[in-house]
Amino acid sequence: MSTNSRAPLGAASLVVIAAVSQEVGAAFAVGLFAALGVVGALFARFAVAGVILCTVVRPSIRGLTRRAWSSAAALATTLAVMNFCFYLAIDRIPLGVAVTVEALGPLILSVVTSTRRIAWLWAVLAFAGVALLGLPHGGGGHYNPMGFVFAAAAGVAWAGYILASARTAAEFRRVDGLALATAMGAIAVAPFAIVAVNLSDALHWHVLGVGLAVGVMSSVIPYSLELISLRRLSPAAFAVLTCLSPVTAALAGLVVLGQQIGVLGYVGVVLVTVASVGAVRTAHAGPAEPLG
Repeated sequence: MSTNSRAPLGAASLVVIAAVSQEVGAAFAVGLFAALGVVGALFARFAVAGVILCTVVRPSIRGLTRRAWSSAAALATTLAVMNFCFYLAIDRIPLGVAVTVEALGPLILSVVTSTRRIAWLWAVLAFAGVALLGLPHGGGGHYNPMGFVFAAAAGVAWAGYILASARTAAEFRRVDGLALATAMGAIAVAPFAIVAVNLSDALHWHVLGVGLAVGVMSSVIPYSLELISLRRLSPAAFAVLTCLSPVTAALAGLVVLGQQIGVLGYVGVVLVTVASVGAVRTAHAGPAEPLG
């Protein structure tokens, strides 16, 4: 096999590793909720990622235009809202269910911006998958409805994050904008964390260790690997691979947290994943005759 043929495969592997790291990091974040609460866990993630990214990238703030600052602020806002709602969701429902519902955000964005009517078929398939998640699970009961609400809100913020990220990429070189936005997010969340978190609990070595792991695995590793892979993969291939997040989240929830979502739940995860892949492929396909 030639070097050129191995390069896309290696880049694709980096995207998969990034997804696994991110979801395992989210599973570890659940372990922080008891000691730090949702706000404290969110601050730990932002603080660790912000310090590491800013140390490595060293973003320059001299000469930034008002548009650049507003782009970074928009990215920081969508990141904060997305992760806050996501953490509220996984505090109430299994990780795999939360990520599957959250994935509807970018999926719907892809459908709405598509000019092909077949894209709406993928939306119907995705909502059918989510409907299965709402049925009684393996334990015989229903999941907390507010978990679905927060996961859906995280999905809306995820769609906003995609738009804000594209705008930030146009204003900053490399990942300077992301590093700056992460630091801004940490600063914004800090006052709420100070009020909500018990300092004696936060300074326990185990909590500090898990907080460090969450920041590294949920932000630093995924962002870095995705940046490397984007240099070698086409946008279409990258988008398809990121659609696998519901599957990796369901597996991370099962392996790390022992969360089982039942046969119908796993079928729902697969349906949403297939719909996401289909919507992405449709969006990147050439023009075709509409249905009907």
